[in-house]
Amino acid sequence: MPDEPDNILLAYMRRFDEKLDRVIQTQGDHSARLSQLDLGQAGMRRDFAVQAESIALLGMRLDRLGERLERIERRLGLIEA
Repeated sequence: MPDEPDNILLAYMRRFDEKLDRVIQTQGDHSARLSQLDLGQAGMRRDFAVQAESIALLGMRLDRLGERLERIERRLGLIEA
């Protein structure tokens, strides 16, 4: 009879250990996926920054183009000075 409680306790401890291993594995999987999401978000932020810079440069070029067009129109007498 004294052997039975030890066997039951060992059985419960083994089951607990197996469940703990699964929890640890799942946590590792979640950490890996979270890292991938972080990398993806950083890439998106970088892309948005590049696009914002491109838009700003395009706006500056359009302003310069507008100024040049206005100067040409004044030289040709198409608009009043």
